[in-house]
Amino acid sequence: MGREKVITTVPAEEVQKQDAALRPKLLKEVIGQRKVGERLEVAVAGCKKLKEPLGHILFDGPPGLGKTTFATVLPNELGTSIQMTSGPALSKPADMLPFLTNLEEGSILFIDEIHRMPRIVEEFIYPAMEDFRIDIVLGDGMSARTISMALKRFTLIGATTRSGMLSSPMRDRFKIHEHLEFYSVEELARIVTINAAKLSTPMTPGAALELAQRSRGTPRVANSRLYWARSYAAARHDGSINEAVARAALDMAEVDRDGLDRNDRKYLETLIDLYGGGPTGVEALAATMNLAADTLSDEIEPYLLREQYISRDRRGRVAMPKGFAILGKTAPKPKPEEKPQPGLFE
Repeated sequence: MGREKVITTVPAEEVQKQDAALRPKLLKEVIGQRKVGERLEVAVAGCKKLKEPLGHILFDGPPGLGKTTFATVLPNELGTSIQMTSGPALSKPADMLPFLTNLEEGSILFIDEIHRMPRIVEEFIYPAMEDFRIDIVLGDGMSARTISMALKRFTLIGATTRSGMLSSPMRDRFKIHEHLEFYSVEELARIVTINAAKLSTPMTPGAALELAQRSRGTPRVANSRLYWARSYAAARHDGSINEAVARAALDMAEVDRDGLDRNDRKYLETLIDLYGGGPTGVEALAATMNLAADTLSDEIEPYLLREQYISRDRRGRVAMPKGFAILGKTAPKPKPEEKPQPGLFE
């Protein structure tokens, strides 16, 4: 009898605990995004000397690049507290009241996926961001009255993968706007090495480099690769991770040397085999793959675009020669442009 393939899942709460355990505590411990870190260090030092709250901050960029990490590091730098929520959890203004009224002087309110916050909630917090107050309407109709409630001075930090979906008035209220970029292989190798030490897992430099090369320029992905390699090393070897163990673990997880996983290859196969390489819309691709369009545009496409496996324009998604090559296919030659027919008066 063949060995059955067993798939195990880790609860979301456990994944969050693992991520939190590996996150740096101070700005100087953050690897990568150095220019962003330096600007935040200046902003923190300035607000301390001026005895003012840190200006509101908006972090944007693809998932897993450190937006939440920066948000959780800043309270440690400022010696203050943080409250955390997300845009989808705030369906009405009343949902914001517990967070705003419990704020301490100089504390931080972090809203993840802030672009998914309803417009009515967004407009409710405008005065909170500008004047540190909120307006509460009591009653209905002719008997309605508005009460203005003062708040402690605080810092709002928003994180988004789609800053373009934020309204212009909302974006303008953030005094600091930072875009996070993908990480280099060397930076990811350093992150993996440090986190392996935190997990008491022996790892060779070659193994760290192997994991980094297959992590799509993203620390969150690198940490996931590390946890998988750690489990694989414990189950199949002596618990330490060398280059051969790392390679075998990732091969078993169907992550290739270019960092592409099953969904990436399925995306390219769908685009090339079913749609002839495009152009085609993301909605059509998502329906064919049975995935949400947001998953494709937020999680799969950024890396494929960055590495030039695909391109994107107003007509849709188009497979590039590199996308054909990774699947062992030959890109079709571009069709020659048709010359216009001579006009009547030419």
